[in-house]
Amino acid sequence: MSPASPSVAVVLVSFNAKDALAACLDSLTRYVGVSVETVVVDNASADGSADQVEARNPGVQVIANPVNVGFARACNQGVRATTAPRILFLNPDATVRAGTVEVLAARLDAAPDVGAVGPLTRDPDGTIQVSTGPDLNPSTERKQRRLVRGVRRRTPEALRTAEARHAREHEPAWVSGACLMARREALDAVGGFDEAFFLYEEDADLCRRLRGAGWRVVFTPAAEIRHRLGESMARLPERARLEYHRSHLRYYRKHNGLLARGALRLFLLGQAVSGLARGALFADDAAWREARGLARLVLGRG
Repeated sequence: MSPASPSVAVVLVSFNAKDALAACLDSLTRYVGVSVETVVVDNASADGSADQVEARNPGVQVIANPVNVGFARACNQGVRATTAPRILFLNPDATVRAGTVEVLAARLDAAPDVGAVGPLTRDPDGTIQVSTGPDLNPSTERKQRRLVRGVRRRTPEALRTAEARHAREHEPAWVSGACLMARREALDAVGGFDEAFFLYEEDADLCRRLRGAGWRVVFTPAAEIRHRLGESMARLPERARLEYHRSHLRYYRKHNGLLARGALRLFLLGQAVSGLARGALFADDAAWREARGLARLVLGRG
């Protein structure tokens, strides 16, 4: 790598995130002190996101997809459009802080067998977010959901547990794709993100495959971002929830046994039946439509 070559590629996947994207890019300009190449992969936004980036950020490459190809595929597009040996995947509703990118890059450099590293993640008000976790199965997910819900409700016990989990460097099963820096060599070894995941759980899948290929996944609290959790889902909530369930089923098909897959399908079918009943009882067309979509998905028709 020549002295002028970028040391980090930043890949941002955007969908109707114009204002958040501008703030994210501004944080990169203000707080990153190493040479970077930045690419925004825009998934057919209707809010002028791509045009704004081209107008305000002339050094940023824009890939404007004519249709929404999903998060995983867009991430892989961004990787192919860059050359740096380290790739930072960053959500547009996240902002870096002073030293974030440098610390993550240094952690990769410190150990050649580390394939991916993630930072401490907090809400804009400083509240901890759960950005690491175990491999997904019915048992671990119950505990993880309880913790995530408790943090969202700001219950003291959950906040203490989340803070303790993220207080020290360790090697979780996965780190959040909201901010994940990976070694290009490691991504190439596993073929990047699985593009069959349209949205959600592609990060857990990637980290699991990296570990299966002999790479370590590391979380470090020495780097920190702020993340407006839930903004992506808020834009198209029904579609986002359906894609979450679709990704959940795919993850279980890839990585879990028949019993776990069956348990998940039964659980989701129960949710669908309950949703259909509520939709019919309260004349809630949106709830009924969403539950119908989930039922079709679980039964293999969606």
